[in-house]
Amino acid sequence: MRFNYKYIMKLGCSGYNQLKQTRRDFMRVGSLAGLGGLCLGDFYRAEGAQKWFDSKEGKAKSVIQIILPGGIAAQETWNPKPNAPLEYRGPLGFNKTSVKGEIFGELLPNLSKVAHKMTVVRSIVGNIPDHGLATYNMITGQKPSQAIKHPSVGAVVNHEFGPRGGFPGYISIPTVESVPGAGTGYLSDKFGSFATGGDPAQGNNFQVRDLRLPNGVSLEGMNKRKNLRELVNNEFRKLEANPVQLETMDSYYQQAYTMLSSEKVRNAFDMSKETDAMKDRYGMGKFLERGHYGASLGSQAGGRMLLARRLVEAGARFVSLTYSSWDTHVQLRETYQRQMPAFDHALATLIDDLDERGLLDSTLIWVTTEFGRTPKFNASAGRDHWSRVFSLAFAGGGMHRGLFYGDSDATSSEPSKDAVVLHDLHATLYKLIGINSQKELMAPGERPIEIVDEGKPVDDLIA
Repeated sequence: MRFNYKYIMKLGCSGYNQLKQTRRDFMRVGSLAGLGGLCLGDFYRAEGAQKWFDSKEGKAKSVIQIILPGGIAAQETWNPKPNAPLEYRGPLGFNKTSVKGEIFGELLPNLSKVAHKMTVVRSIVGNIPDHGLATYNMITGQKPSQAIKHPSVGAVVNHEFGPRGGFPGYISIPTVESVPGAGTGYLSDKFGSFATGGDPAQGNNFQVRDLRLPNGVSLEGMNKRKNLRELVNNEFRKLEANPVQLETMDSYYQQAYTMLSSEKVRNAFDMSKETDAMKDRYGMGKFLERGHYGASLGSQAGGRMLLARRLVEAGARFVSLTYSSWDTHVQLRETYQRQMPAFDHALATLIDDLDERGLLDSTLIWVTTEFGRTPKFNASAGRDHWSRVFSLAFAGGGMHRGLFYGDSDATSSEPSKDAVVLHDLHATLYKLIGINSQKELMAPGERPIEIVDEGKPVDDLIA
């Protein structure tokens, strides 16, 4: 099941349409009244220099971002409240984890066994209970603005470090096109994600949309076409008044050529190269959507996470994937019983697999969602939106293993200790990646904008 942000927008979900501001709209407010038509670029140059910090690869040399759209309930996953009244704790039980004194939800038995390799922040504080706006806030680290669109964390990583080992700096499985904030914002489109298009849930039939040559075209033939195209583009560039679009197109063609001509890259995307035993280990072909029939949720969760592991092992920097839909206003228990086992199985396997390969300490797994769910169950046996406190889970990438940081109160209504606001969380993630979040990137109109406003890393999370 796929969470459809576009459908929510069509229904008029509050605040979502505020994101539909264009760069041209921003430029219309690019002059300062009363200052003789002084443009923003001139103003900021007069006020002071752009803040600049060199980016250097940090502990997290790769990132696997797992987006759970719709809003996961901490009470049923990362922070159960077994001593709360039934209407607050819900109908599900809990598992003791491998970290003494800490528990996970009933439907996370496998993750409970690898909790000593994870980091769980149980005191995330948001302030936006709207799907589109809260997702934007989570994916970019910035609050939504009518004046400008901000780049996603993946786009910023791509901007700062670029491709590696023939792989684009930002890859999405199968796509993050409909995820608010997952684009490039004010940065060039060339820093956007390379979408696989196809879903690795298809197993050996999986194909990457833009990673195959047309029928009858060999690599040698492609090389000839590439050389011819470069000659033509050089002539166009001489005539083009604004070469930005041409340069962006060139980057796409160069990226495609690099990937197509690299056996290492092609092999990493080729799921048929993976053993049946490993596919089985990730749960592919298991966890059928309707019990004994229907689509394999194990293939969706496990296939996407297995491909992510293959990509970071081969050198990819930032891989983003989505899994299912978690907007459980009704029948939360039934939804979680159907969708959670495949997720639990695949993520626990991913953590163990990376650790066994010596990659967990250099790969940050970031399991994210836009907000939490209400402390109390509603009349439809579900939980509604709640942003005042929720939990997120991580593993590897330089975070403290086995750390359960912060907490919510007895009814999961408010943070009870060590609250972590989103801009501090993102500053922490950027620090692990090797980027100073106070660095200013240049937006249209030569306006310098901090990657994260006022964020300060939570050093207690870092090993």
